[in-house]
Amino acid sequence: MSAPPKYSSTFIFEAKNLTAEFSRIDSEIARRARRIPGFLGEEAWHNEATGLHAEVYYWENMDALSRLVGMDTHRLAKSRYGEWLGEYRVVISEVQSVYGNMSLGLEYQPGKGES
Repeated sequence: MSAPPKYSSTFIFEAKNLTAEFSRIDSEIARRARRIPGFLGEEAWHNEATGLHAEVYYWENMDALSRLVGMDTHRLAKSRYGEWLGEYRVVISEVQSVYGNMSLGLEYQPGKGES
């Protein structure tokens, strides 16, 4: 990530039944999000002790984040989440500052290739 993000969107969820279809839709959302102007990078975390997953996307502006939210594939996944997930939480944050290695933990950054 070359510049600090202005916003982050974090999706925290309990995995229930992550099927091949879930993986396909999740991958499509990620691929399409990466093409949105203003997308800055992503990372994912899994807590073995709790079974929770977190996916964090970083954004240059709220317009870019809004394009993800309005994406047809994203709306499809939201309408079917009960098939694959237990409880979930979404956190939209305005980033005040970032310190240290800007790319530490990032699985994908624009210009660095597909993951």
